Amino acid sequence: MDSLFDSAAEEATPQPLAVRMRPRTLDEVIGQRHLLGPGTPLRRLVESEAPMSLFLWGPPGTGKTTLAYVVSNVTKRRFVEISAVSAGVKDVRAAIDNARRELGMTGRQTVLFVDEVHRFNKAQQDALLPAVENRWVTFIGATTENPFFSVISPLLSRSLLLTLESLSDDDVRAVLERAVSDPRGLGGRATLAPQALDHLVRLAGGDARRSLTYLEAAALLADDITVEVVEKAVDKAAVRYDRQGDQHYDVISAFIKSMRGSDADAALHYLARMIEAGEDPRFIARRIVIFASEDVGMADPTCLQTAVAVAQAVQLIGLPEGQINLAHAVIHCAMAPKSNAVVKAIGAAVGDVRRGLIGQVPGHLRDAHYPGAAKLGHGDGYKYPHDFEHGLVRQEYAPEQVRDRRYYEPTRHGAEAPVADRWAKIRDFLRGS
Repeated sequence: MDSLFDSAAEEATPQPLAVRMRPRTLDEVIGQRHLLGPGTPLRRLVESEAPMSLFLWGPPGTGKTTLAYVVSNVTKRRFVEISAVSAGVKDVRAAIDNARRELGMTGRQTVLFVDEVHRFNKAQQDALLPAVENRWVTFIGATTENPFFSVISPLLSRSLLLTLESLSDDDVRAVLERAVSDPRGLGGRATLAPQALDHLVRLAGGDARRSLTYLEAAALLADDITVEVVEKAVDKAAVRYDRQGDQHYDVISAFIKSMRGSDADAALHYLARMIEAGEDPRFIARRIVIFASEDVGMADPTCLQTAVAVAQAVQLIGLPEGQINLAHAVIHCAMAPKSNAVVKAIGAAVGDVRRGLIGQVPGHLRDAHYPGAAKLGHGDGYKYPHDFEHGLVRQEYAPEQVRDRRYYEPTRHGAEAPVADRWAKIRDFLRGS
């Protein structure tokens, strides 16, 4: 199908604010600086008249469709958009045939933009290959999923892969401010209160299209857009939360203390509050990883495994789906038996070191692998534990100054109870009790 941006279509049907505000040149694009600077591959390709093949990979609302349209607009090429959600092989071939016909009759090239290209099956992707190989079109595929897993190798190998990043809060703020003043947007007919602007930025979550959709909904209700107007338009209460202020520290403190107190419901409330306020999910995941050792420790060793896996999952998939992973870790941490023996143990050991209780490493434990070590007596008399029953042998391990210090004092909670029993026996044996 032909571009939605034809002037006749614009006059016939009022377009959404997000469509009207799409940049017309690369210089108007906000964000994605790593792709748009002087000498970058995308800018070089736009400045070239040769057909090209691109994959744009990134989260929703980061500008994939926008960049495809800008490429078409700047290079004066015909823009044809296909959605892989609803199109089939027949549609793909029809679009390619039309592009070839246009190229043969007028010499005008076509930008064939396939949105959600990862949804195409192998046969549908194969249908694109002749057009890409013969450069009948400038092919641009947009995907939110890793193309190395969802796109066939022949198509991917013939294309340039560009990765888009989520927009920063400052980027989204700039998008909104431009939409308020630009004649293509609200044209200054509405005012946006600073608090309302902040709320829209939080709601957007790095998605420029979402922020403009919310702004347009609010502008339909009032010319003076306040937080209350945005709440009514979006049907979503503003979460009073400043990522640099008291609310940030108060909420994360309550979150940690709720997990420590084993109240999973309260912990989930604070988790939801942070997510809805736009807190960085990686920050939340890091705090959960710390908690898993600091407050659960050996009482449930699998808690740390879950926390680390969730941190990796959040890094991989982001929000909104990542909130499920975060909730998984929060429930596990909250419901796990608690022990602070690990954090107390390392704290006591570090405290002794800082007080100067260091001492010499016993000679039989020193490295004996380098030439001359034997002459110094390093390693002399070391007993290899695997040569003894139960893998245990009585010998001095700690420096003399801390020989009798006790750092790890396990609790009787959860899985740490049998560890406590075993450690007591090992300690007594090693100390000669």
